[in-house]
Amino acid sequence: MALDRWIALILLGICLAYGYAAWFTMDGSLAPFMKRNPIWPSTFPKVLSVLGIVATTIILLGFEKSSSESKEADIDYRRLGDYHLGQALLLLALMVAYALCLRPLGFLISTSAFLILGSFILGERKWHIMLPVALIATFVVWYLVQQILGIYMRPLPGFLGG
Repeated sequence: MALDRWIALILLGICLAYGYAAWFTMDGSLAPFMKRNPIWPSTFPKVLSVLGIVATTIILLGFEKSSSESKEADIDYRRLGDYHLGQALLLLALMVAYALCLRPLGFLISTSAFLILGSFILGERKWHIMLPVALIATFVVWYLVQQILGIYMRPLPGFLGG
């Protein structure tokens, strides 16, 4: 079995566990007044789990590959060093650092730094494009979540008034 199908099999297991949690365990602790809402806190996880199960099943069954594609397009696990493994590991480390820095540094600083460093790792070198896009995207997401949805996210670190 090709590497992409092994990864899809692992992701299918994760999606099944996530779907089980979303469908059967998340709604048990809802307040009685929330049980009459059309959209519950578990609605988005339910949709994500179903989409993940469908996508990984399509990959496992091989429907995403056309018959005209050659075998050279498959990922060869014996040549993992040729696939920019360093970039992938750096991005994973950056994601962990982002999760750890989100509360102490605040949303605006940590998300901006994550987007800027992530695009730098992926090879973007046009700073005059990268900086404004990262800063505008960070502010727009914070504004939508904080002001429109009314969910509090600490924008700045505590020592700066966040």
